[in-house]
Amino acid sequence: MFVLELGGDDADAFAAAEARTAAPDATVVAPGVATASSLDTDALAGLAYTHRAADHLTTAAATVPAAVAALRDAPLDRTGSVAVRARDVRHTTGVDTQRAERDLGAVLVDAGFDVDLDAPDHELRALFTADDCFLGWHVADSVRDYGTRKPTDRPFFQPGSMDPLLARAACNLARVTPGDRVLDPMCGTGGVLIEAGLLGAHPIGTDAQAKMAAGARRNLTHYVDDATTGRADATALPLPSDSIDAAVLDAPYGRQSKIATHDLADLVGGALDELARVTAGRCVLVADRDWRAEATAAGWTVDARFQRRVHRSLVRHVLVLA
Repeated sequence: MFVLELGGDDADAFAAAEARTAAPDATVVAPGVATASSLDTDALAGLAYTHRAADHLTTAAATVPAAVAALRDAPLDRTGSVAVRARDVRHTTGVDTQRAERDLGAVLVDAGFDVDLDAPDHELRALFTADDCFLGWHVADSVRDYGTRKPTDRPFFQPGSMDPLLARAACNLARVTPGDRVLDPMCGTGGVLIEAGLLGAHPIGTDAQAKMAAGARRNLTHYVDDATTGRADATALPLPSDSIDAAVLDAPYGRQSKIATHDLADLVGGALDELARVTAGRCVLVADRDWRAEATAAGWTVDARFQRRVHRSLVRHVLVLA
């Protein structure tokens, strides 16, 4: 079994759904923690809302003495140097993590391990949650380089761009894999397409505004090698049926209720119709409201839905469509 350390503050269901890209049966077992029976470490590297994974060793009550006793009884079937990293996950326990690291480290020293805090052969993770402490050997981290792709740091910027964390998660929820043709029919500045490209997909972006399509191309050229962009109406895409493997759509928000010649509802409904035609796989829709009725009318099945609070006046609704 593997133990996953989830990111964010309160959106564990969303994080676990994304984690299933790498761990198909990932299940939340405590705030900030999920477990899974299998793990693709390469896929884990591309997750936005899972920070790291450990090979589960044992579980104890959420106190330092209980964790120490459990570790003494656990099979320590490895050799080399070790370090212990303890966390009070979501600050729910009040556990003294320095004491936990010291006491758990003493157990490992008694078992014959050498301690190396800088470059250990093995790192023991001790995750203290409200009810349990999960102990496991660290196996993989996700790549945490999203700060290098902030919308304001790209060659072309417009307000309202989706942050790279959510864009990456949306691509993962759409089950984007290397080699896929991934479409964003309202690509804006290209944030979703950048994340798709970094996952190894071929990004395809269209936008009703020539300025946005050109700006997205500038941004994509800065981050990925292989991308296609152009001006097009999202309700009449110049693409053959079933020619796209996955789609991600960040719908315009209420303040942009008139887009080109369309009302917002007509635009989103028409785009969902077209995506149902051209997309062979999943579609993820991100918006400032719930578009389930329009999605089902277009022939999609709502596989999952989530809400992500951005700030007091904006909640992003995420629909996973199949």
